[in-house]
Amino acid sequence: MANQSANNLITIPKKTIRREGGMVILPLREYEELREKAIPTYYLESKKAEELDKLVEEGLEDYRKGRCKKINSLADLD
Repeated sequence: MANQSANNLITIPKKTIRREGGMVILPLREYEELREKAIPTYYLESKKAEELDKLVEEGLEDYRKGRCKKINSLADLD
């Protein structure tokens, strides 16, 4: 049993903690939730916003269907 607990041991040097200003350890799911909440969400309203939403959705649909290609500059569109 003693060997099993030693395998779960994580050692972080004090020098690293001081240099980084501290450490936080939390479950991955909680980290992902915090990360998602850290990005501000903006809600646009008006006809222009609806048009923009439609344009983005069409672009994402084209991307999902493989209708997009990578270009280095606008000159590559010819």
